[in-house]
Amino acid sequence: MSNNKEKKLDVTAPGKVTEAGHLHPLTKVERKARFIFKQLGFSVIEGPEVETEWYNFDALNIPENHPARDMWDTFWVKQRAKNEEQGRLLLRTHTSPVQVRYMEQNNPPLRIVVPGRCFRHEKPDASHDIQFDQIEGLVVDKDISVGHFKATMQEFLDKFFKKDVESRIRPSYFPFTEPSFEVDIKVEDEWIETLGAGMVHPNVLSAAGYNPDQWQGFAFGIGVDRLAMMKYNIDDIRLFYENDLRFLRQF
Repeated sequence: MSNNKEKKLDVTAPGKVTEAGHLHPLTKVERKARFIFKQLGFSVIEGPEVETEWYNFDALNIPENHPARDMWDTFWVKQRAKNEEQGRLLLRTHTSPVQVRYMEQNNPPLRIVVPGRCFRHEKPDASHDIQFDQIEGLVVDKDISVGHFKATMQEFLDKFFKKDVESRIRPSYFPFTEPSFEVDIKVEDEWIETLGAGMVHPNVLSAAGYNPDQWQGFAFGIGVDRLAMMKYNIDDIRLFYENDLRFLRQF
């Protein structure tokens, strides 16, 4: 006769909770931004991460040997031969190329946002990395002004941060917009750069096949990583990409 007592199963005991995964904080922020822009009447468009020199630079009023190209530290893709019309291949440095791609295939008026991953050959630090997420926006119509842009951005920022956000516009420079400006928001008595924008340059409209005498618009680029850092009070962008579960479990 065995001395081992049979283990009884207590069917009334609570079961063990299985640990489930959850969305990455950058995914949460991007989805929230998508949702808000959809509420504002924007369509969400996507484009390729491996881009051509034409769409990433030339069509955006940054021709070869233009000094503005130094603003983007580019990862070039090795290829057997360069396409004479489209130029070399590269990892896109911003989501702006999708502006031209979309305009080539669609007639105005239009209102789109383009979320996606971008790449730049930079030395990583607390505020820069070789990869980052961006949301590009583009509105084209016959009577679009800076006032329309300001109202759109203010509505987005108020909805995203769920409060009345104090913002300001500063003059800046981007080859594909004229005039160009930066938008800052006030966080705890400190102004923080949030996004770059401007009125679409006539050369960009022409490159996409639009008549700049009939159509005009504004474009903007928002860093998803920057939004996440402000929303969650994160001081180092590299934390989002290190896959440290101790960090990710907080969201």
